[in-house]
Amino acid sequence: MYAVIGAGPMGLASARNLQKLGIPFTGFELHSDVGGLWDIDNPHSTMYDSAHLISSKRMTEFAEFPMRDEVAPYPHHSAMRQYFRDYAEHFGLKRYYEFNTRVIEVKPDGEQWVLVSEREGQRQTRRFDGVLIANGTLHKPNMPSLPGNFSGELMHSADYRSPEVFKGKRVLMVGCGNSGADIAVDAVHQAARVDMSLRRGYYFLPKFIKGRPTDTLGGKIKLPRPLKQRLDAGLIRLIMGKPSDYGLPDPDYRMYESHPVVNSLILHHLGHGDITPRRDIRRIEGKTVTFTDGESAEYDLILLATGYSLDYPFIAREHLNWPEGIDAPQLYMNVFHPLRNNLFMMGMIEATGLGWEGRNQQARLVALYIQQQRTGAAAAEAFNQLKRDRAKLALDGGYRYIKLARMAYYVNKDAYLAALARHISELERDLPAAQPLTAATT
Repeated sequence: MYAVIGAGPMGLASARNLQKLGIPFTGFELHSDVGGLWDIDNPHSTMYDSAHLISSKRMTEFAEFPMRDEVAPYPHHSAMRQYFRDYAEHFGLKRYYEFNTRVIEVKPDGEQWVLVSEREGQRQTRRFDGVLIANGTLHKPNMPSLPGNFSGELMHSADYRSPEVFKGKRVLMVGCGNSGADIAVDAVHQAARVDMSLRRGYYFLPKFIKGRPTDTLGGKIKLPRPLKQRLDAGLIRLIMGKPSDYGLPDPDYRMYESHPVVNSLILHHLGHGDITPRRDIRRIEGKTVTFTDGESAEYDLILLATGYSLDYPFIAREHLNWPEGIDAPQLYMNVFHPLRNNLFMMGMIEATGLGWEGRNQQARLVALYIQQQRTGAAAAEAFNQLKRDRAKLALDGGYRYIKLARMAYYVNKDAYLAALARHISELERDLPAAQPLTAATT
């Protein structure tokens, strides 16, 4: 029996692939339903009212369960929540889960894992043959220290829900990832003033080009990486201009070496003066913020759009091959522990264009590996040797990703999918026929 922690998209993909191969498992979910952060009613969700999918639906959906035609190209979070509920219902996944259940501790005991869970104040301790951790990567806010003491309101984008919080206030946005750009656009319609402080530059992409989602264009002809970087960056400059045209810093790295901001409105509002660009913060005194160019202004609210840190509070770092001072566990394919053959980090991965189907293929590989391990297949032992020897596989596709904590588990989509396909093919050889799970086998 295996344990799956989380019923968000990655947990559901893990559950579905275990189900398909007849591998018994029990799922644990802190909330009362599936969907993870896409369920805004989940008390642990970091979703906000105006949030939409950043990638288009056809580039994101599970291949065996396409989104309905009537769903918008970039679905609202409510449509995504319904999609994951429909997915779980269609494949009968809810019956494997214990909802409203918190995982307190996971620790090894010999060849098994001890899992302590709590529901309605009652704790239960069980043993499992393996654990698939799929509790997500966007839960613990990254709270950088500010140079001084701010006497106004300070919040992180994780706590943002509605633009009403900005009404009549002088607002400073710090950072501009995809959520930060969305929230800044929201603030324009309520705040007395909106400024945006950036330490570094970003590449800004529109959501549509010629009426089509941007991520559906190109890709038919495989170009050498340096040429693709130059051509795509030139195309974006032609369509959008440079960030410095809007008062923002230009990126000091090449295209695709960090996650781009996909937003059609942020530059529009900068160009119309609705948002004022600011440099990095030098110091803060009361409500006065001074920037590195010497300019200063007063603010009522500072919102930190500074991303998230990986957080797995129920398991010790030492069990994840996660040394102190390192931004992410050191795992083969960002999934497999080099020495422990029954611990899997599901969904600890970011890649432009990978979508949920790419993550589903990750879950497929894990399920195949578990199945081959259970039968003692030579393919599984060969894989064990590989992950021992190459605990941290380079999957950057030759791109020089910038050195940030959130990029510590970033991969190149093509390189990652190719590695997945290769390993899946190797493990599928001589795979015995699976017996699909029924209620009686769980």
